[in-house]
Amino acid sequence: MDDLVKFAPRPTGVGEMFQVLRDGRPRTRADLALLTGQARSTIAARVDLLLASGLVAPAGELSSTGGRPPATFAFHPGARILLAVDLGATHARLAVTDLASTVLAERHEAMAITEGPDQVLEWVGTVGAALVEQAGRSTGDLAAIGVGLPGPVDHSTGRPTNPPIMPGWDDADVPGRLRHLLGAPVLVDNDVNIMALGEHRTEFPTVDHLLFVKVATGIGAGVISDGHIRRGAQGAAGDLGHIAVARAADVVCRCGNTGCLEAVASGRAVAAALTDAGLTARTSADVVALVRSGNLEAGSVVREAGRTIGEVLAACVSMLNPSVIVIGGNLADAGEHLLAGIREVVYRRSLPLATQHLRIVASRTKGRAGVLGASAMAAEHVLSPTAVEGLVP
Repeated sequence: MDDLVKFAPRPTGVGEMFQVLRDGRPRTRADLALLTGQARSTIAARVDLLLASGLVAPAGELSSTGGRPPATFAFHPGARILLAVDLGATHARLAVTDLASTVLAERHEAMAITEGPDQVLEWVGTVGAALVEQAGRSTGDLAAIGVGLPGPVDHSTGRPTNPPIMPGWDDADVPGRLRHLLGAPVLVDNDVNIMALGEHRTEFPTVDHLLFVKVATGIGAGVISDGHIRRGAQGAAGDLGHIAVARAADVVCRCGNTGCLEAVASGRAVAAALTDAGLTARTSADVVALVRSGNLEAGSVVREAGRTIGEVLAACVSMLNPSVIVIGGNLADAGEHLLAGIREVVYRRSLPLATQHLRIVASRTKGRAGVLGASAMAAEHVLSPTAVEGLVP
């Protein structure tokens, strides 16, 4: 019997019974009866409903111990597809995935969020439909769409809330527009939240307390606590970029305040500092290229940015006590320079109890954290017990 399932609440409906099968392990009707405590006749009826929905498929037969070999059944991730959308300040990455977040088709290109919701969402609709076709599926197979935006989002409505770097997007009906274009339910969250979710689900599934920090045009964090995203009262949890730091006291931030972390340690700020030093650097990518070419000035400025970020993260470590801090975003591609600066300050400024087992690591998802998280968010919606009840015939 599964150690994690035998102590769980008994499933009472077909949607809840499906949750037992979501790990993908083949099980027989007898296994399901043992795990759920339900009658064989009830199990048989619910398995038939799940088979008819396509969410569960036959997975072969076990070896016979006498008589007819028992048939097994397992979750069928290919039953439907999801569209995952990761929109940043200067980029867009879209992916079509199955229900287990396996990428089937993908596209990544430069895109300015400042072009506004009309142009950007129309483009998402066009490219999304093309990716569905590229994956060999139809939009009728599209079960849900997950979207990450680079600003505060009211997760319950999917609408941006006064996003500082997204002119024209405040209160935009992102779910309504994309549902009109592609005909599927739409879930929307802050981009750093979905990156945290993607990194957690794919690379650190056994870690209950994780902080994902994105260092790019801006700086933000996604907070995983007790295994779940924590969004805060208005969806603004994790907005590290606008915490004040001493060395930026007189620096004006694009949010209108002075002294923000983002104003001195973001990719934009580092590029500006290098430009002032006589180097050619307009974007985070230019900074990364300089560091990788061995430019000592660029390496030094990036490391100092890491130290400044570390000052804020040291306070976060004391408050949240994460097991893992994952550093992602464009500037993280500069490698150990940024991480070394962060580690230096966090381990020095935080109490030993909080850092005893703390790991500070670079993102492992190779730029896909956002689409993987958006897919996972959409899958949770589609495969919840209530949603599955609605999918069965």
